Amino acid sequence: MDVSLKIKIEQAQGKVPVAVFRLSGWLDAQSEGEFGKAASDAIQKGARNMVLDLSELDMITSAGMRAIQKIYKQLTPESESYKTSRLKLCNAPPKIYNILGTTGFLLNIPNYESLQTAVDSFAD
Repeated sequence: MDVSLKIKIEQAQGKVPVAVFRLSGWLDAQSEGEFGKAASDAIQKGARNMVLDLSELDMITSAGMRAIQKIYKQLTPESESYKTSRLKLCNAPPKIYNILGTTGFLLNIPNYESLQTAVDSFAD
């Protein structure tokens, strides 16, 4: 079993531009730095809305959730934290969805059943 993390970054266009990160493998302590750097680089280059496609993610650990939380904080100004999230998830497999739900992640960072629905959920 390959436990490395692979990240494929794409640009999608809905009402606004959206950076799409397709993650496959494991998001854990070994890969959180790589993921965090890739996401931070995208934000520094102008990404303001981001979707993480989790359809091929096999495992997420507390370190992986910490990395997602850091990206959420980078994308979401504190004054907007109660509004719509600028970070969204899609296609979380049942095992990953259950972990995210149990830990409370889905209260602030919504998960959508398709990439297109997630992209379309961003407003102007």
